[in-house]
Amino acid sequence: MGEYDLGVGPENTTSHPSKGDVLFYPKGKSETEILIVYGSSVFASKVGLLAGNHFLTIKDRNDLLTIGNEILWSGAKDIKFEISD
Repeated sequence: MGEYDLGVGPENTTSHPSKGDVLFYPKGKSETEILIVYGSSVFASKVGLLAGNHFLTIKDRNDLLTIGNEILWSGAKDIKFEISD
């Protein structure tokens, strides 16, 4: 998301998210990004520890490791967020 600014500051932040957590990092020490955690994680960059806004938890985590590894090795994918009942 680069330099994109949603006008959101730090809120409910964590640097040690759990599997299934989705964080939003507003630009600051690093660029704006969304982090989807698929395994053990510490949120950091070249400049040190970062803290992202935890705003969503994925409850069905069965495929997260497979999807995360595919993205790691073959590159970015399009994503669509939907609310289901």
